[in-house]
Amino acid sequence: MPLVEAQGLEKTYQAGEIEIKAIRGVDFSIEPASFVAFIGPSGSGKSTLLNMIGCLDPPTGGTLTVAGKDVTDLSRREAARFRGEHIGFIFQDFNLIPVLTVFENVEYPLVMVQDWPKRKRREKVQKLLQAVGVSDQSNKYPGQISGGQKQRVAIARALVTGAKLVLADEPTANLDRKTAKRIIELMQGMRTEFGTTFIFSTHDPRVVENVETVFTLEDGRLQEEENHG
Repeated sequence: MPLVEAQGLEKTYQAGEIEIKAIRGVDFSIEPASFVAFIGPSGSGKSTLLNMIGCLDPPTGGTLTVAGKDVTDLSRREAARFRGEHIGFIFQDFNLIPVLTVFENVEYPLVMVQDWPKRKRREKVQKLLQAVGVSDQSNKYPGQISGGQKQRVAIARALVTGAKLVLADEPTANLDRKTAKRIIELMQGMRTEFGTTFIFSTHDPRVVENVETVFTLEDGRLQEEENHG
């Protein structure tokens, strides 16, 4: 069974009397433990599509299934609960909470959406910080660590709830080439170790050349699906 499947997916925004069609009748299927990228020029619909897959923005047409559940018509509360249980997010600006330590940032999703005992939470966070190579930074604040370290923390936070789907919006945009390469390799390792599917929205050729499947969007339409094997 596909982890993500869309059929005739559409998204239309209303700006006064003007209708803006951001996604137009898109069909695609993504298997579990995949490494996939959506690419295209600015305004092509990449971020809108990621927001729908992530249950942040409901479709206005078609159907969308994520982790075996039809998420097309979820209420806001249902969508929030589903996100917390099934989906992790990585952003280009990291989105770490500045007043929380590295450890607390990774722990935060467990505190918010799952009733985990404190000891179990700490064990899970420590394991992931070690896995992404920043366990020695756990007591520092985001402002005290490098961009590459922040992205490693963001990856740990995305995986801490056990999410099998991680959505990454331009995750290497603010990183130098060497650091970006390490982050991509780290995510590939996480995919291998945890069976996680990573879906990227990106302009970065460094990401594109490392994924298995590339979907090209233009004007909200899926123009091409390229498999790298």
